[in-house]
Amino acid sequence: QLEFVESGGGSVQPGGSLRLSCSPNGFHLGAYSMGWWRQAPGKEYEGVSCINNINDGTYYRDSVKGRLTISKDSPKNTVYLQMDSLMREDEGIYYCAVVASGCNERMAASGSWGQGTQVTVYS
Repeated sequence: QLEFVESGGGSVQPGGSLRLSCSPNGFHLGAYSMGWWRQAPGKEYEGVSCINNINDGTYYRDSVKGRLTISKDSPKNTVYLQMDSLMREDEGIYYCAVVASGCNERMAASGSWGQGTQVTVYS
């Protein structure tokens, strides 16, 4: 079972920034394409961004392009999601997971969700 620990969420005003971190529990993520998903209250999970394990190619959903940046630090064994210019519609619980198939608009998560980290954008 591939498990992850997410952290870095918080409450910010619109336009603010956060950096989310994702660390695997007991294995190295170098062999995996990794992604971030989010779930807003009352809504389904949606893929936000992913980074593939072949050439570090990335995907972003349209609504976050230019504002969120995914990256991977192999020595630290951590995946990050830098979130800038945050908007109310970015609110939700953010989860990281292995990408089960391709890193693209159809990104699907493999395994169970972890605890996630809450992002709140308030006025």
